[in-house]
Amino acid sequence: MSLSRSARLAALTTAMASFCLIAAGPAPAPGSPGIGDPYFPELGNGGFDALHYGLDVAYNPDTDRLDGRTTLTARATQNLSSFDLDLQKLTVASVEVNGRNASFTRSGDEILINPGGTLRKGRTFAVTVVYGGVPQALSGPIVFGSDYGWMKTTDGVFVACEPNAASTWFPSSDHPSDKAAFDITITAPKGLTGVSNGRLVSTRTRHGSTTAHWRESKQMATYLATASIGKFDVKTGRTPGGTPIYVAIDPVLANSNAVDVYAVTAEATDYWSKLFGPYPFEETGAVVDDMPQAGFSLETESKPSYSAVRDESTIVHELAHQWFGDSVSVEQWKNIWLNEGFATYAQWLWDEHRGTRSAHDAFLAGYNARPATSSFWQTKVADPQRDTMFASAVYQRGAMTLQALRERIGDKAFFELLPAWAKTHRYGNANTEEFTALAEKVSGQQLDDLFDKWLYTTGKPAL
Repeated sequence: MSLSRSARLAALTTAMASFCLIAAGPAPAPGSPGIGDPYFPELGNGGFDALHYGLDVAYNPDTDRLDGRTTLTARATQNLSSFDLDLQKLTVASVEVNGRNASFTRSGDEILINPGGTLRKGRTFAVTVVYGGVPQALSGPIVFGSDYGWMKTTDGVFVACEPNAASTWFPSSDHPSDKAAFDITITAPKGLTGVSNGRLVSTRTRHGSTTAHWRESKQMATYLATASIGKFDVKTGRTPGGTPIYVAIDPVLANSNAVDVYAVTAEATDYWSKLFGPYPFEETGAVVDDMPQAGFSLETESKPSYSAVRDESTIVHELAHQWFGDSVSVEQWKNIWLNEGFATYAQWLWDEHRGTRSAHDAFLAGYNARPATSSFWQTKVADPQRDTMFASAVYQRGAMTLQALRERIGDKAFFELLPAWAKTHRYGNANTEEFTALAEKVSGQQLDDLFDKWLYTTGKPAL
């Protein structure tokens, strides 16, 4: 049977249409407004992978106003018809995608962006958001009942954003599973210093303002980004092991405590490098500000932020986070013990290193100090819930878990495991199941009972 010319043309048209559909892949669809973390369902954004943030922020302490321009470079992970960014409270003036004006709408803390065409899966795109306003610190039960995020000080601002406050000062995919490199440029009135992550690329002063350009070339979770501004005494140099170091201390606090932040930072950076593997970033350091309203410190990447001059133990805790929390970041927030349990255990290892107390004795002291009726034992460390994700059990029972593991598998396997964990997931994300699997692989032992008892079961474990 033969086909007429018109029938052949119709068949050819149908075939070509089918080919185009196949070539184009799935139809474009909106990216999701969150990555689905059970603690913060709308944090982060689906449909793309963040690669690099270019942040340009100008801050005036007199008015508390922030004016910002953020350019996010990302790769589409699906055919995107639209996508979201997280931004809390601040007003958006304009949005561009790949250099062209894009329409957008706001819904709560989400910016819904329509690029005006399909962003193809696998393609890289750039979105630029111009915005401004007075950033609002967050509060509530999560962070010890303290304010956190963008917090005004007497001479500037203290910026510490764990777990969900990065989007109070820049539009982002605000979840640790979507890490990226950063360039952060801070403009503030002359006489103030802007300190951020990574290394200082350049500084210039003109027209009564000083602009500092910082670059963090390694992957960083958004909550670890900082832009602290104020009057600081700055000391730079290298640790004895050769790592560049930058320490900025509010002069109000310079003589308020006997701890030498610079010296302890240098010593601890080098010691952890021996124990946990090479220091993961280009620079180490600290930002010490006079911020009594913030009753905490934070492991901001490469330069932990301290709301006052802290003791030696706090410094070694935050520096241990550079490996456990910053380089190896949580996959979901329920895995937070992988950050806090490890950094707390590092404090025990530091005391052991100093010869003041063994980790075994620290374990017993914490264990014996809390009766079985204590609410401390009712936190499930592997899933502590959002409002209690920083409960003391996450820190202390998390550290107890590591000591119990060390005593089960022995020092040789344990001190092979810690750097292996840091190396295996360097600059990435990980979860509790992956840690238990690696512990079993390194030790050659089956460890389900140990982790079930210490991480997944409430109540005081029997020794």
